[in-house]
Order: sequence, then C-alpha cells, then structure tokens
Amino acid sequence: MTDLATHLARLETHLARFRDKGILNLIAGADVAGDQWFETRSPVDESLIARVALGDAATIDAAAKAAKAAFPAWAALPGDRRKAILHRIADLIEERAEEIALCECWDTGQAWRFMSKAALRGAENFRFFADLAPGARDGQSLPTKDHLNVTSRSPIGPVGVITPWNTPFMLSTWKIAPALAAGCTVVHKPAEFSPLSARILAEICHEAGLPPGVLNLVNGMGEGAGRALTEHTDIKAIAFVGESRTGSMIMRQGSETLKRVHFELGGKNPVIVFEDADLDRALDAVIFMIYSLNGERCTSSSRLLVQDSIADRFHAALTQRVNTIRVGHPLDPQTEIGPLIHQTHFDKVTSYVDIGKADGATLAAGGMRQGDKGWFIRPTLFTDATPDMRIAQEEVFGPFLTSIRFTTEAEALQIANGVAYGLTGYVWTNDLTRALRVSDELEAGMIWVNSENVRHLPTPFGGVKASGIGRDGGDWSFEFYMETKNVAFALGQHKIQRLGV
Repeated sequence: MTDLATHLARLETHLARFRDKGILNLIAGADVAGDQWFETRSPVDESLIARVALGDAATIDAAAKAAKAAFPAWAALPGDRRKAILHRIADLIEERAEEIALCECWDTGQAWRFMSKAALRGAENFRFFADLAPGARDGQSLPTKDHLNVTSRSPIGPVGVITPWNTPFMLSTWKIAPALAAGCTVVHKPAEFSPLSARILAEICHEAGLPPGVLNLVNGMGEGAGRALTEHTDIKAIAFVGESRTGSMIMRQGSETLKRVHFELGGKNPVIVFEDADLDRALDAVIFMIYSLNGERCTSSSRLLVQDSIADRFHAALTQRVNTIRVGHPLDPQTEIGPLIHQTHFDKVTSYVDIGKADGATLAAGGMRQGDKGWFIRPTLFTDATPDMRIAQEEVFGPFLTSIRFTTEAEALQIANGVAYGLTGYVWTNDLTRALRVSDELEAGMIWVNSENVRHLPTPFGGVKASGIGRDGGDWSFEFYMETKNVAFALGQHKIQRLGV
C-alpha cells in the first residue's frame, strides 16, 4: 500500500505546473488568464496550492460565444463519432487517475480511500454515456388509425454546468458526459473552493480530440461568473449541483431567458432503523452514509430514526464506533475523515454543535476541532434530539449525525417527511410489507431498503421538494439536454372539417 510520504511526493510533481502558471480558464481550446486572480488553498494546512484565473461576465460571454459557435458542428457529428471521443476521454481519465485523486484530496480534504476511486467513477460515467450517444436522438413510432406520429430528439444547445466542491471531479463528469453525448456544448463553472480537477478534466477532454469550444472552463465566484452564466442569452439550460438556496437564486436569474434548469440540491435524509432489522448491517450503513466523504454529500443519511425498543443498544454501539473513526491527513491511506473544505464551512458545521447543545440534544460523540492546523473536526453524534430541533431540520453537510427515537411506523414516517427536503431515504427492516409501505410513503426521489447508497447508472437520480428538479441517469439525462419533436404523417385522406363552405 502506498504510504503518506509517497503520496505527498507524487502530489508535488503534479502541482508544480499549477504553481508556476496558475489554474487558467479554457475557452475555445485556448488558455485564458485575464487580469484578476484568486487563490485556492489546501484545507489540510491552509497552504497555497495555486493562483486561479478569476473569470467574470466578459469571460463567460467569450465562453458562451465559443460554445454557441462550436454547437452546430458538434451537434451534427454522428453519434458513433461522439462515442469514440468520449471513450477516449475515459481512457485518459484512467491514465491520470492517481493525479486526479491526489489533487482532489489536497484541494478538498477528502480522504484518499474514497477519492482514489472517484476518477475511475468519472471514467465510468463517460463510458456509460458514450455508449448511449449513437441512440441519443432516437425517438418513438406512435401510430393512430389515421396518422403515424414519429418522435425524435435533438440537443438543446449550449448549456451551463455549475458543480460543487464536495466530490468535484465525479460530479463534473456526471453532468458533462451526458451533455456531450447528447450533442450539447458546455460552459463549466466549477466551485471556487475546488478548481484543480476541473482544469485537469478540461485538458483531458481536449487531448482526447474534443473540438475547441465544445467544452469551455471558466473559474470564478457565484456572484460574478456564476450569475453571468445563468443570465447569458446564448446558454439554453443550467445544470447545477449545490445548495437549495443557491438553486432558487439560479432559477430567478435564468427566468428572464426562460432557461431550462436541472437542480440537484440539499438533503436532510432519514435512515429509519426498525427493531426487526439486521442491526449489525444497519449500523455499518448508518456510519458509512454520514461519515464517509467527510459527511459532505447530498445523499448522506444525516438523520437517524431508530425505534425505541432498540435505541439504547444501537446508540451504544454507534457511539463506540464513531469515537474510533480515524481523522487525519487525507493522503494517509488509513484516514477515514479528512478536513472540511474551508474555514467558512468549518465554522458552519461547528456552529451546529453549539445549536444542538442549546436546543437540549445530547452530544454523544465528537463535536470538537482536532489539531490546531487545518479544518479537522471529530465526527459528531447527537442523540435525544426531537424532530423540531434545528439539527434535525437543517442541512449541516458535515460528519454530523442527529438521532431521533420513534415508537410506531406512522411516527417514523411523520418525522421522516417533516423536513423541507426530499432527496433520499434509507429503510432498514426485514418485514417486506413494511418496507413496501414505508418506501411508498416516504417523500424522497430515491430510497434504498436494507442498503447504503449504491448507484446504478441507468436509474434516475434526483429529489423532490427542496432537494431538486429533474433526474439524472440513463435516458433521464437526455430528457434534460435534448428537445423532443413530434411529426405526424397522415396515412390517408382522413376527414377534415370544412368551414366557410
């Protein structure tokens, strides 16, 4: 197994070019710097990673025009040609998987044990949608007695993709791959806290043969480059992953140009553990789905709903495990939780510790900073919470679990559905009829029964209520990036009403 020292040495070789030249925007296949810069720093020790070219409205305008100019040729390219390019992108991602993972760990604080596979998941995303590209335009034949209706699909045009900082590379590929497979061109604005892997992805795409202007990269802030992108008249749709509050701002900003939007937003996802569940497996899943990826994931099971009859022993086992989770350097293969992304986010997460105490919940584990350098926090567990507490209602987005007791199935459902969000739900029970009832009544776009979150790429991914609009995955992605047309052919001389005769 590669050790921390080796990872750090390899990381230095990958970062050297970024430290020399900075992280540049990429527009129409060319590097673009501009006059202003901002910094990206590692959450491990606040050391400078690189300067980043600050995109603004003018930079977005140039990128949008490049995407518009490149769109006709890319849209007209046969699907099998797009398939070949996207598979080549996947090949290059796999070749540079270690570089991507090391840079992502250092830029975001995510642990190596998870990020080492993130690049490979990104390659898998490109391969999956590459294989769908030849049939992306296919439609249906819908005959009636008098007409033959034939549907077809065509790419919507240049689109904006705005991605978050928590697992930036994988989520960027999850949005960009289907857009390219559909025949759209893209302007990508990554989160300002994590620009490294977006630049690497843009380089890979162009090395793989993606024509200039098909994928453009603009770094910047939400109020500058982000807003300019959501308001630009040449951008036909916005795919966004991030906070619900930001999603509503984007919807307002895009309303003047009637932009189509796809939002994957926040969550306060319940994991419901009934007394008849396999408690050992449930415990593993509960811990994994809130403390992996530093708890910085929209699908985390941040609310534990546990039945009264088993709550005491489940909490005892849970507390013991949470207290032994390894917090440390993200490039150490033994680390399970690394530092939070930034001081701003660290301050938000730690503020909820004070809120939980003030509201009367019991701090059963964690809640304190670890070390005096970097943004490390011990994994946190609150028990004895009630559904109305802020720690049971608001998204913390960190290694922070709130546990609530329930007695009956009806009470569990009431608590589970009693929040603004509805992204995922997790149900643990060995009673099949209960599993069917509860999953039917849960207000969530995705539900796993007796399982943690295990993604299957053809299935729909998305939420309800404040957790989002639209679905990703398989053909659902193409429904967003493409327009559907219906052409009706008369099969004979059907009766036409005659007026004015």
